[in-house]
Amino acid sequence: MNKSIIILLFAIISSSCAKRNLAYFSDLQEEVEYSERITNTVEPKIRPDDLLSITVVSMSPEANMLFNQGEIVPAGITASHSSGNSPSRITREGYLVDKDGYIDFPVLGVFHIAGLTKTEAKDKLKLKLEKVLRDPIVHIRYLNYKITVVGEVNHPSTFTIPSEKINILEALGMAGDMTAFGKRENVLVIREEEGMRKVVRLNLNSKDVLNSPYFFLLPNDVVYVEPHRIKQVQANTNTQFLAIAGSVISILIVAITRF
Repeated sequence: MNKSIIILLFAIISSSCAKRNLAYFSDLQEEVEYSERITNTVEPKIRPDDLLSITVVSMSPEANMLFNQGEIVPAGITASHSSGNSPSRITREGYLVDKDGYIDFPVLGVFHIAGLTKTEAKDKLKLKLEKVLRDPIVHIRYLNYKITVVGEVNHPSTFTIPSEKINILEALGMAGDMTAFGKRENVLVIREEEGMRKVVRLNLNSKDVLNSPYFFLLPNDVVYVEPHRIKQVQANTNTQFLAIAGSVISILIVAITRF
């Protein structure tokens, strides 16, 4: 047991002596002003299970009430689209895109919206509405634009993003930043799109991350900050210590009861 403790203590000391880079963008020189054109912003595309707020404004107050309040059913009630495969729910909170990418809109009926950006969806909806309204204005917002930050951060949680735009640094800031044990050179972004789950590793020590297509997060992205091996060694040491302490206490109890 003594040998095990010595080995673990030596590992901790060796790990703590290893040089770690805790700075973001440490390859930027302090005396240099750095600037570049932003080219990696991506407008999210509407996906199945997205919850959308869609409002229509026109010159007709009656029509506005119809499109924004009419045919809205309580949550849990479903209305099937023409394919008959799966329901598209319209709840009091918004329009839920069904698994096939459809929504059921008042008067217009069912139409496909998944795979479009908000701008494209607004244009498509406006084109349909112009057949029944004069000069309609369409507003679309995500009601489920959220990201999750877990791992070695001070306040891991899921966050709703009202602005519908966030980068990985802002996400880490909302989570209270990384702890001293967070691996800044190896932050994972987990993203699901088009039926695929992608996992990408980002090095926040490098300024190159600013140009990554994963620097700006998309709805439902998960950011995972891995712990440094120092913490892993520390956790193993604590476990070993508790086990040894328990054994010592058991031996002392036996010794006391016998003598």
